[in-house]
Amino acid sequence: MGFGFPDGLHLPSANETRFSSDQRTVLWVLWLTYGSFYFCRNNLGVAIPGLRDDLGYSKTEMGTVLMVLKLAYGVGQFVNGQLAEHVRPRTLLAIGLLASAALNVVFGWATSLYFLTFIWACNGYVQALGWPPTMRTAANWFPPAQRGRAIGIIGTGYQLCGALTFVVAGWAAEKFGWRGALYVPAIIVAASAVHMLVFLKDSPRREPTGAVAPQLPPLHAHSLRENLRLTLTNPSLWLVALALCLLDACRYGFTDWGVTHLKEVQNDSVSTAAFKYAVLPFGGICGALASGWATDRFFSGRRAPVICLLLLMLGCLTLAYDFVIHWGMGASVLILFLIGFCIFGPQVLLVGTLPVDLARKGTAAAAAGFVNFMGYMGAAAGDQMTGHLAESLGWTSAVRFWAACAFAAAVVIAFLWNAGKPRTDQ
Repeated sequence: MGFGFPDGLHLPSANETRFSSDQRTVLWVLWLTYGSFYFCRNNLGVAIPGLRDDLGYSKTEMGTVLMVLKLAYGVGQFVNGQLAEHVRPRTLLAIGLLASAALNVVFGWATSLYFLTFIWACNGYVQALGWPPTMRTAANWFPPAQRGRAIGIIGTGYQLCGALTFVVAGWAAEKFGWRGALYVPAIIVAASAVHMLVFLKDSPRREPTGAVAPQLPPLHAHSLRENLRLTLTNPSLWLVALALCLLDACRYGFTDWGVTHLKEVQNDSVSTAAFKYAVLPFGGICGALASGWATDRFFSGRRAPVICLLLLMLGCLTLAYDFVIHWGMGASVLILFLIGFCIFGPQVLLVGTLPVDLARKGTAAAAAGFVNFMGYMGAAAGDQMTGHLAESLGWTSAVRFWAACAFAAAVVIAFLWNAGKPRTDQ
């Protein structure tokens, strides 16, 4: 993959479907950059069993720590979605990556529950510096006819890195203790920040003639007040946001609590449980690619039918999961792969493609930030509810809660069945 940017470049028109060489370069840099954030976000789920054994905290207390990251991340998505319309994406991405790496190291030094909670909340906010500038850059480079595939490909990056997080953090926890699951990912994320600063270009360069390839309006196209008004008065975005809110409660039930669940229900070691859960994001890679491609290829840019179908499948698979994990390694791995497919297929469309499609002109990053804010409010509530249900009623009740959230999300998104067709004004 080359990283050169020629003085003149060509961006395909809205009706072209093939990516130019410059688009491919940007696509893969975004793929790696945003994906690397997950090394310092999903790793705590692997560290929790050892942390609880070492420091003696309950599931409910750990649920609170997990919850505050989602709350801070959600607030950060809303704030940074507006900020990304006014500050260069490279700047925000660099700050987010380096600060998250540093906070993971600090978390590993801490022992007090209050300090752990505060540090993980701070990590949640700086993690939120990732998605809005990524979407801003993607919207600059990819017209609507290409956006489903482009964002679907970007989505596979955080699926793969999510899978690698379980493997890397699981290995580090076994070798260095639970703190290793924080320190090793921090090194990877810091290296990714350097790579991004060297290779990422925020938007297409000008042609030698002075003409600019078609793209979204430049930074500062709207005032902060106007961005807020255009975003919050868009009723379609509220439905997308509610659906993502419910889906993320289910999603983070699996990713934050899955290793602990398997360790307690099946008496697995941390590394074995983490290895099984590494399969879930690989299913997500397939889901992200298939869902974005299907909406562009078969539904003329309508995202809701694919999202609704996958959410219904997710609810059914989640109900089956509580039984299937007792059937052995092969069955556990297979159902986790399918669950990953049905989580991240709709998640990529809800968090990126559909908000950008439905955003009013010049507010793509703000729309993505608002929807992701609502998603993480659901994730925060879901983490707390999962910890409470698992401790007071047992894991079966927690898993049924995840399934109920998936079914409810399917109902909400059905109201947008015919929405989301690409528009030429974006």
